[in-house]
Amino acid sequence: MNKKHATLFKTLLALFALNSITLYLYFSSSHHHHDNRRDTTAEGFPAIIPHRGPHLSKPWPIIPSYLPWSLTSNVPSKSCEAYFGNGFTKSADVLLAKAAVRSGSSWFRCHYSWTLRSSICEGGKIRMDPGKIKMSRGGEKLEDVIGRTEDEEMPEFEDGAFEVEAEGRGSRSKIKKLVGEEFLNEFLPVGNVMKHTMRELVRSIVVVGETDFTCQEWVEEPTLLITRFEYANLFHTVTDWYSAYVSSRVTGLPNRPHLVFVDGHCETQLEETWKASFSSLRYAKNFSGPVCFRHAVLSPLGYETALFKGLSEDIDCQGASAHDLWQSPDDKKTARLSEFGEMIRDAFGFPVNRHHSDKTVSGHYNILFVRREDYLAHPRHRGKVESRLSNEQEVFDSLQKWASDHQECKVNLVNGLFAHMSMKEQVRAIQDASVIIGAHGAGLTHIVSATPNTVILEIISSFFRRPHFQLIAQWKGLEYHAINLDGSYANPGVVIDRLNKIMRSLRC
Repeated sequence: MNKKHATLFKTLLALFALNSITLYLYFSSSHHHHDNRRDTTAEGFPAIIPHRGPHLSKPWPIIPSYLPWSLTSNVPSKSCEAYFGNGFTKSADVLLAKAAVRSGSSWFRCHYSWTLRSSICEGGKIRMDPGKIKMSRGGEKLEDVIGRTEDEEMPEFEDGAFEVEAEGRGSRSKIKKLVGEEFLNEFLPVGNVMKHTMRELVRSIVVVGETDFTCQEWVEEPTLLITRFEYANLFHTVTDWYSAYVSSRVTGLPNRPHLVFVDGHCETQLEETWKASFSSLRYAKNFSGPVCFRHAVLSPLGYETALFKGLSEDIDCQGASAHDLWQSPDDKKTARLSEFGEMIRDAFGFPVNRHHSDKTVSGHYNILFVRREDYLAHPRHRGKVESRLSNEQEVFDSLQKWASDHQECKVNLVNGLFAHMSMKEQVRAIQDASVIIGAHGAGLTHIVSATPNTVILEIISSFFRRPHFQLIAQWKGLEYHAINLDGSYANPGVVIDRLNKIMRSLRC
């Protein structure tokens, strides 16, 4: 090797080493970049949160849209980060963590968002007594609980349903609540929620002494306590998924948490995504007796997320790439929904690489038609889905003929019968689609997992004009089109004409 070649080789080797170091620092930040005030790892509270190996919890995935969740005091109210990221800037320590480390007792605090008007609360050494939570068992097969009322499934908490231990407390003879009404009104306001179960849970927490704090079982790993309302509806479940994800990131959990559903709902198909995205899942009533959590996080209701609040208030945010926002932060742009969608795709083992953008299979463009089908959703459901597109089959048949006759490029029309597909199959269909078309309905919420450059075409009946999916597309930075109907009948020719224009924009 001559001197010139040797110099070139050394230069290339140095560049390779520099690139490797840069990649390591970038990706490691997604696991270790936490705010010190929110440190919930063994280093933060060594006496009460012992470190357990990663084999007990799933690690966070490395995803291209990730941006650090460290709290900064200068997150502007009503900014995109305040709505979709870490805007929980006001904290209150009810039981101090430092005192807990010294004495081995409990700690508890809440992080409040002025923008969302809700809190993420967390604590260590928290005891749950399922016997003091009135609700059905939960997790049953749907066919076994037909006719069960919603009230039976929603929790009602007795005082002492949850307990914390405090230094110097005596016997149980005199009950002391952890917080009063003033704290609840400040950190857990009712707002427009008819039944604020998280507020009621916190209200039920009582403070006991060391001798009264007994447990039959300990959960060592960080655990989210979640109450769901419209648990069989995809849109509302996505708001719950997002709330759980945000809660995990804001509290700086080192791995994906375990879940406990503090409700009595039966099983649904949507649990497949809960189980894939997080480390494990149990129902509160499935514990045989009182259980203690080393670290519990109370996830806000899905109604308190930006995804739901955007239906009634103006959230002026545009989707952007994490790379662009890292280079040029912008209060009017967000990559958080893209980050969340990548989290879901990764949970099912699908690629999330930002360069994986070529969706054509053997030169085919996939057009996914999301269908609305009859299916039994929950114990009070009759199995009939309200039609939003009265001639859906006619539109689908016309699109099928159009696709088979399309000459400019090869088009594959995918029949999105989601009610009869697993969640993994649904997410795969969304990921592989170049265009997603469908009538207004919960199934379109899957576009949170769509990849960049996906085009959305929503057919909207005059009876169901709500902005759910236009907003999700906007917040993800996806191209969105709508066909607004006069009634619920769609002219197939109009749909095909709009689709032709979209395909031409894709150079097809």
